[in-house]
Amino acid sequence: VTLGSAAAGEMSVSGAINTTLKFGKGGGNTTRSIGADKDVAFTGGGELDNGTTFSMTATTNDAHGISSSTTTITTPSYGSFSLGSSSGSASYMYDEEVPTAYEQVSDGKDTMANKVGDFMDNNSVMYTSPTLDLMGASITAHLGYTPQATDARANDGAQVAYDATIGSGKEAGITIAYEGLKLGFYGAERERTVPKVAAATGNYETNEFNGAWYAKYTMGPVAIGYSETYADAGVTSAISATSSTTAKTRRSGGGLYSSESMSIAFNVNDNMSISYTTSDETYDTQDDAATAVTTDDDVTETIDAIQVAYSMGGMSIKAYNMEVTNPDQDDNAADQSVTEIALGFAF
Repeated sequence: VTLGSAAAGEMSVSGAINTTLKFGKGGGNTTRSIGADKDVAFTGGGELDNGTTFSMTATTNDAHGISSSTTTITTPSYGSFSLGSSSGSASYMYDEEVPTAYEQVSDGKDTMANKVGDFMDNNSVMYTSPTLDLMGASITAHLGYTPQATDARANDGAQVAYDATIGSGKEAGITIAYEGLKLGFYGAERERTVPKVAAATGNYETNEFNGAWYAKYTMGPVAIGYSETYADAGVTSAISATSSTTAKTRRSGGGLYSSESMSIAFNVNDNMSISYTTSDETYDTQDDAATAVTTDDDVTETIDAIQVAYSMGGMSIKAYNMEVTNPDQDDNAADQSVTEIALGFAF
């Protein structure tokens, strides 16, 4: 079978430089740091004589290593297939999809919502369906699979290291757009291959499941959004008398995580935008026994973020302030205030 010959391909290079000043993340709100983020993306591709196109994107990080690498094959009628690591997962299209002027709230404080489906990062294949028009609505589906869902990756034809406790990962998502409204629904599962052990704690007992859905509506310069996520790591652990007063390590212990986020963004003009986001992420101990001690109560981490962005050509100045209550679902933890100011240049 002959797929067809390839026409002359093209290669392009783009990049961005960002210098950031971040302060106040520690409990005493005294942390100060200057950061530098330099990303360069190489993109190339071509077209076969049957209309099928192919493209490759590789992005380097500050250490001059490859942070993501994806190859995409797009057919004229049957959708596209993406193979690669990091940005190849569909989860990035669903996990924190509320409108913001600058960054997602996980940039200031890591959240479980940002981890939804991220175990699909490594050397996975994702199928994107053709967009279907139905009664004025546009519908697109995403399906993904990786044989080793360890959230690791290998470049240059290498294989991901074998992990005896984690098997394959699967994901599925669908987006529906109608005029100014956009809806998204997503689910991901990864296989746990270590069976449950009786009377033991900290053992993987079920497959991990993550889910998310969102709704965004844009009307002129105003955009509003709402999102919910859910995460069950499939891990057993004992409930202690200090469950509500200790920091939670996501995915390493029992319990369920659920979150809801609401946001509003406003484009002041072509150059300036502002946004406000509030996010609540709740840890459920799954201890529903009548004898449960009061310290086993569920704990909610709350993040309130104000953001502003101004751009002028290839230059941008962006900033956010995030106020965090009960960080890491710990009732005893000091509140945090995180501020970042960024100067960026794109080329």
